[in-house]
Amino acid sequence: MERNTEGTTGGTTTLLIVDGANVVGSVPNGWWRDRRGAAERLRDRLAGYADGGVDGVAGAPEIVLVVEGAARGVGSIPGVRVEAAPGSGDDLIAELAREARDRPCVVVTADRALRSRVLAAGARVTGPRTVYGP
Repeated sequence: MERNTEGTTGGTTTLLIVDGANVVGSVPNGWWRDRRGAAERLRDRLAGYADGGVDGVAGAPEIVLVVEGAARGVGSIPGVRVEAAPGSGDDLIAELAREARDRPCVVVTADRALRSRVLAAGARVTGPRTVYGP
């Protein structure tokens, strides 16, 4: 996996991993009728954070949106790399957090079990409202 290592915290860009299904599901706006479209809208919204940054994260982060299920066909765009989970999105997010142990990593999710897993891997956790809201 290619990583961006220039940047903001001790010379290392923060990796921001977004739990797409959990974040999209945090707002009852009809997302269940078009899961792929909802994931694309989230991806497009996240692109705005690639340069402008995210509250609580130093500098501009490297953003990875993890999608699963019906959203697997969503592609990457400048500023947001989309990773399609072959199985569980939580498993891929936990793996990415473990692999990022040598750099700052923040995971965006409200899933309690996933929060525990990524905290154990050394990542920080923030809720969906950090990047997505009504």
